[in-house]
Amino acid sequence: MLGVGVSAVSLESATHVILEWINAWRAGGRLKNYVAVTGVHGVIEAQDDPDFKRILNASGLTVPDGMPLVWLSRLAGQPHVTRVYGPDLTLRVSQVMSARGYSAFYYGGASGVAEALATELERRFPGLRRAGTYTPPFRQLTSEEEQEVVRLINASSPDVVWVGLSTPKQERWMVRFRDRLQVPVLIGVGAAFDILTGHVRQAPRWMQRSGLEWLFRLATEPRRLWRRYLRNNPLFLYYLVCENLRLKSFG
Repeated sequence: MLGVGVSAVSLESATHVILEWINAWRAGGRLKNYVAVTGVHGVIEAQDDPDFKRILNASGLTVPDGMPLVWLSRLAGQPHVTRVYGPDLTLRVSQVMSARGYSAFYYGGASGVAEALATELERRFPGLRRAGTYTPPFRQLTSEEEQEVVRLINASSPDVVWVGLSTPKQERWMVRFRDRLQVPVLIGVGAAFDILTGHVRQAPRWMQRSGLEWLFRLATEPRRLWRRYLRNNPLFLYYLVCENLRLKSFG
């Protein structure tokens, strides 16, 4: 879609793939993957940023976190595709991990949010183990801080690192740190940290299913999100028309 490869997956199939990566790592494999959870916002960001587009296209999975990407996938002949919503993916993968006693590290969020998320997921899924948490400052890490993050994560040997930063910051972070971390998979889930801990209100399911979650979020956080939705959504439609009429190449 507009030069971004979106994985033709459902919530269940994406969870299965992630679990297979973890199992392969535990069996002695050394392949490290990252998962980009993206919607219209990520696809549009990639149009102005070739490096970010390469990051999305080099992921192990770039899953459709938004109904427009689901609808377009189905129109392209992939009827099994469903929305892979960041909070839902966090819950489903954590549930599967808990049944196997796997552990997770939580990186991101404002002060106390990563710890609150770990506590909430452990409450829901008692078998899930906490490898650790880290709340980064709202600035670029120093080289010493980066080394400390790598040390903390590697010392805890997690099966998954959940990354709760904004797009495209979280995708850049995963690519920057992947080779330095001894972890089979990193998953960038953005606002899932805040949503699952109750810091951000979640849109009703009917709005999510009908593709209106953007309207709910705009109404609840207009100052922060107005530009994202009032610019990106029309631009996405315009680019789709250009692509289908072969007026512009997005490869």
